[in-house]
Amino acid sequence: MSADAFWDVISQYNQTTTGIQLVMLVLLIVAAILSYSGKCKTALKLMLGVANLFISIAFFAIFGTEPIQKFFALPLYLGSGVLFIYEGIKNRDDRINKPTILQVIMLVLFCFYPLISILFGGRFPRMVTHVMPCPIVSLSIALYAGYNRKNKLLLLLLTIWGLTGVKSVIFAAYEDIILLLCGIYGVYLFIKEAKIKRA
Repeated sequence: MSADAFWDVISQYNQTTTGIQLVMLVLLIVAAILSYSGKCKTALKLMLGVANLFISIAFFAIFGTEPIQKFFALPLYLGSGVLFIYEGIKNRDDRINKPTILQVIMLVLFCFYPLISILFGGRFPRMVTHVMPCPIVSLSIALYAGYNRKNKLLLLLLTIWGLTGVKSVIFAAYEDIILLLCGIYGVYLFIKEAKIKRA
């Protein structure tokens, strides 16, 4: 996949879904408030599920042009979305913990994703926004880390995409170094979870 094809997909997606992206972002914020406050513990997992499903359909199924988008990214986000919703329904009482310093840093980096994209030369619509594949996975890893119960398959899927942040240099999408950092953190979480299960 060429860098031009990569940015063309982003441009078409942004031009078509700007309003929906804004609504999704607001709903994610509301869900986070509800979950962290304990008023609706399952809201955040369910909304992260919806966000991942939205990316799988809107970004990859509709605008994706390359086989890697259709046969790797699309099923990965589809699986992540379904698993988030499954976890939200199955573990309704699983309360999210107060974020650690490292999780706060990742959440702050997520917030600055568009600004960092602009600093590296991005201009709308050829820029990274909050509701796009890489930022959504970065956010998913940072937030899912706060839960006591973790689905290893879901964590693995998120981490796999997180590690694709190595493409940041290939496609001149340097803002996706954030994604890579979250992916590395995902590896740590996955190993930690695997050790807990063995014990």
